[in-house]
Amino acid sequence: MASFPARIHAKGASANGPGDVCPPRILALDYGRKRIGLALSDEMQWTATPLETLVRSNRRNDLRRLREICRKHSVGRIVVGLPLHITGKAGEMAAEASRFASRLEKDLSLPVVLLDERLTTWEARQTRADAAPRARKKHAALDSLAAAVLLRDYLSRNRGESPAPSAVEE
Repeated sequence: MASFPARIHAKGASANGPGDVCPPRILALDYGRKRIGLALSDEMQWTATPLETLVRSNRRNDLRRLREICRKHSVGRIVVGLPLHITGKAGEMAAEASRFASRLEKDLSLPVVLLDERLTTWEARQTRADAAPRARKKHAALDSLAAAVLLRDYLSRNRGESPAPSAVEE
């Protein structure tokens, strides 16, 4: 799966004036067999916010729901976490996530980027453990928080920065 160069798309007049151009939002997916965690960038692609966790039903319904989310939030690119082993080798889940990313790209007609997601779930657990007790109770929130960590890393790399923990908003 090829990584696409960053592109800026005009979406019409912005709040700053008719000549301004805003990049589309980016949707990150923490792919799993039972759930898919989702996170969304802001319009300027600076921050990553956990969005929701989709409980998987079947491929057709999952793709339909993702298509709706992409339309609703003006998504122009999708980042899918590639679950590599700690050694960096791809296993069964990495192959499955890669096939899912290819299907997304084909069915949604959006560029899809695979990104190494090693340690994103661990970081999401650490973040959740540091959060208020109410936030710790949400099991499904872990998947969307892991997607936000993945998206934060992607956005930081595109800006040429080291990932900054403060870029993830809850």
